[in-house]
Amino acid sequence: MRVRALRGAAGCLWLDGVGFGVFVPFAIWSVSTGRGVPEAFGYPTYGGGPFEDYGIPTSTPLLLAYLLVCGLEVVAGRLLWDGRRSGAVLGLVLVPVGAVFWWGFALPAGPVLALVRCGLIGYGWRVLR
Repeated sequence: MRVRALRGAAGCLWLDGVGFGVFVPFAIWSVSTGRGVPEAFGYPTYGGGPFEDYGIPTSTPLLLAYLLVCGLEVVAGRLLWDGRRSGAVLGLVLVPVGAVFWWGFALPAGPVLALVRCGLIGYGWRVLR
């Protein structure tokens, strides 16, 4: 049962990393070519949130940093799927880092996935190697 919990946490990491990360390369291209923040399903992908309210415009370096976080979440998910403690630690360390971007880009699903991920990692911690 604890192994299933860890695999569920890995799924949360993948959903977060791929789900949010899939649009980042297009956003990087769009912002870097002066076209601005693209929209997906009628919403700005990485703009219009608190970052901009506080004078931090969506930029290529900001998007590259978020792409790195998304990529690390995918790596953490893979390690966690294999039952490695390093994947759990990385997955937990990425929560506050990701939270900055979830808040700044107004991405509401990130905190929910992080809460589930942390609970599942905590439950499965004893079987990590």
